[in-house]
Order: sequence, then C-alpha cells, then structure tokens
Amino acid sequence: MPSITPSYLYTLVALIAISGLLVVSFMAYADALRFSSEVGQLKKLMDCVASKSTELLTLTETTNATAEAFIQMPSAMGNKQYWLQLRNDSSKAWLEGGFGNVPVEGTELRVYLPRESKAIGYYIGGYGAAYLTCYFSAGIPQIKLISSSEGC
Repeated sequence: MPSITPSYLYTLVALIAISGLLVVSFMAYADALRFSSEVGQLKKLMDCVASKSTELLTLTETTNATAEAFIQMPSAMGNKQYWLQLRNDSSKAWLEGGFGNVPVEGTELRVYLPRESKAIGYYIGGYGAAYLTCYFSAGIPQIKLISSSEGC
C-alpha cells in the first residue's frame, strides 16, 4: 500500500480550511443582504403608516371629527417578526419600528410626524390589519395605533 506523503496531506487540510472559510463568508454576506432588504421593507411600511397617520391628523384637524383607517400589514418581514410603535414627547410625535416580539424604546428606525399630537399605541406583526384612529381630546389631536385582531 503506497503511503501518502505529508505534503499532500498538508495541501488537503489547507484546501478544507480555505473552503470552510469561503463558505462561512458567503453565508455571512447572504445574511447581510437579507437583513438589508428586510430593513428596507420595514422602512417602506413605516413610511406608509406615517403618511396615513398624517392624513388622519390633517383630516381630524380640518373637520374636527374622528377619523379612522385600516392598513393591511404583512405577517412578517422575511422570516423575522416586526413591530411598530407610535410615541411622542412634548414637541413632536414619531413612529418607531424594529424587529422582535416586543417594542423597544430608542430604536434607530424613526419616522417623524409633521403635526404636534399625542401618539400612543403599538402594532406587533402577525395576522390582521393595523387600525389607526385619530380624534381630539382636550384640544389636542390624538392618534392611536392598535392591531385589528385585538379589537377596535
């Protein structure tokens, strides 16, 4: 039986190591591409919800009536769960979004609403539409976001 020389064995080990590194790097690159497309989808969805919120706020201010809308939402972004949350401070209101099962404060994905209002509520991705309602309370327009599956 012929013996395998050590140089062939070292070459084989080096090829296995290099091919393993290449496979891992391509998997990391594919995951990065997938994540960037999921973030892009979430930003588009946030823009849609923010524009509908602005529309309802404008309608409520001009007509002094309650306005509401349903927005059909995807069940997930790729294979990730997502959430949206309306928040405000003393001077501005915004919509936050992120990935996960629970809304988290201080996320980097924000869309500011152009009107000063009280913004409350959240939507966690799943089945069902997002329900937006806008009304006046104590002279301040209030916008509320909930899931239609939770009851309107």
